Amino acid sequence: MLPMLCIEHCNASLESERVPTRQRKRSDGGRPGFNGFEQARWHLTGTTESLARKALVAGPLLALSVLLGCPAQAATVPLKRLGETALPGFSGDFDHFAVDETGNRLFLAGEDHKTLEVFDLKTGRRLKSIDGFGAPHAIFYLADSDRILVTDGDLGILRVLRGQDYSEESRVEGLAGADSARLDENTRTLYIVTGGKDVPLDHSFVVAVDLRTNKKFGEIRIESNHVEGLALEKSGSRMFVNLTDKHAVAVIDRKKMKETARWPIGSEADNSPMAFDETHKRLLIVCRKPGTLLVMNSDDGKIVARMPAAERSDDIAFDAARGRIYVPGGDGWIFVFKQNAADEYELLARVESAPGAKTCLLVPGISRFFVAVSPGDTKADAKMFMYQVEP
Repeated sequence: MLPMLCIEHCNASLESERVPTRQRKRSDGGRPGFNGFEQARWHLTGTTESLARKALVAGPLLALSVLLGCPAQAATVPLKRLGETALPGFSGDFDHFAVDETGNRLFLAGEDHKTLEVFDLKTGRRLKSIDGFGAPHAIFYLADSDRILVTDGDLGILRVLRGQDYSEESRVEGLAGADSARLDENTRTLYIVTGGKDVPLDHSFVVAVDLRTNKKFGEIRIESNHVEGLALEKSGSRMFVNLTDKHAVAVIDRKKMKETARWPIGSEADNSPMAFDETHKRLLIVCRKPGTLLVMNSDDGKIVARMPAAERSDDIAFDAARGRIYVPGGDGWIFVFKQNAADEYELLARVESAPGAKTCLLVPGISRFFVAVSPGDTKADAKMFMYQVEP
């Protein structure tokens, strides 16, 4: 009689690495094609590289586990690509996304195409292209008023569009180089980064706009010519700002519009996108050159974790419910990290995307993750990927 045994993960070689800085190989998946609209090409994506690498070992053990009545546990696949929407005629870069869940719309800034693109949220079908922009960057959708806010760096404005017909309702001028922004929903204040090297200036500003009146009411000058990601504290009045050329994070009191601290990131990497895990008081910072994920204590600026990440990233998404961090990279990979504790992180998977796929949006309500593929210097075909977020 054969001895009874239970094989978990097929073999110890298939176990998940739990050391924060050890990397699990890339993971990518998909499902059979979906028919339903023009311009979107759906396909079955590949299996995980880690499974391919271990197939010779896992195969016999999987068979043995079946014979012995022990179910094999599948490898973690955090994102499954559902399909892609082709965007012919685009060149240069896309920038950020926004979502209108109630209206089933997805918005994407066609930065170098000078347009705002509108998609069907559920199917990915491209619905409309809105022109009249110079260089659109950050987008916000206000559900209560059905308004779309878009920062425009070339025109130096904030455009306010009616959601019903996309006509312009108003604009806020005097925002030269308007780029990154963050919305304080409680006070109806939009904080916009302006100035910097693209204007060009040797300094930048963060400007506060009251969305009830669409008027500027405050600003702070920052001695940095390259300001990128912002994060707002909901439980207090602090704003965290990535100073890319200074390799530091500025802490600003939003009520006084005054810088209260400046924390170095501890390297010469270019800190750019930022997200805030306020529950654990951790700033999640993505750097370029080299691609790195930094985790900073928001109380004192101490770096508590540092891990390799995707290269040439322009975005980050934090999935608080699942404890995951998604970092898309222009090198063609999405790095998915798992947060095991406030100071403990691991690389869950590297999911294949495409060169230029560097901005993203997570929509937790429908478990979807979107990535924009910018042709940029790669001259690749412009497209948008849609992924299913797996449990």
